Amino acid sequence: MSIRHGLLALLSQGSRYGYQLRTEFEASTGATWPLNIGQVYTTLSRMERDGLVAPGEADEQGRVVYTITEAGRAEMERWFSTPVAQSDRPRDELVIKLAMAVTAPGVDVAEVVQAQRGATMRTLQELTRAKRAADGGTAQRLVLDSMIFQAEAEQRWLNHCEAVLNEVNA
Repeated sequence: MSIRHGLLALLSQGSRYGYQLRTEFEASTGATWPLNIGQVYTTLSRMERDGLVAPGEADEQGRVVYTITEAGRAEMERWFSTPVAQSDRPRDELVIKLAMAVTAPGVDVAEVVQAQRGATMRTLQELTRAKRAADGGTAQRLVLDSMIFQAEAEQRWLNHCEAVLNEVNA
């Protein structure tokens, strides 16, 4: 997810200072994507440079409140209206790992699949528990649902990998 765009979306709801943005970003994502406060301020600085946000005066505690600009609102609207392409997502390390394991000498690919299956199952159980305990509203629920669906899809893909390996080795 683009932190820049997430912060713009939060600022579209009203002016905020950096720590508020960090807290609300994490609350919106169910704390599944923690942000470093330095990352927030670095992103705000870049967005200020690009004319997407405007800083206000520092309050008595030294906190600077940021406001979204018209250019920032236009950038946020462009982000919301543009679908995320599969090619825009980072490479999947697991896919690369299994592709390399198949060709690397001396690697027990079935063992790699089994180790990953166990780890993915533990993740799925943790996510399911987190969803049951969650009270963060719709945004948090959607984030956790997405992560659960991704873990389930990974399990199905691992089953497929195992079937292909069994077919090739038969």
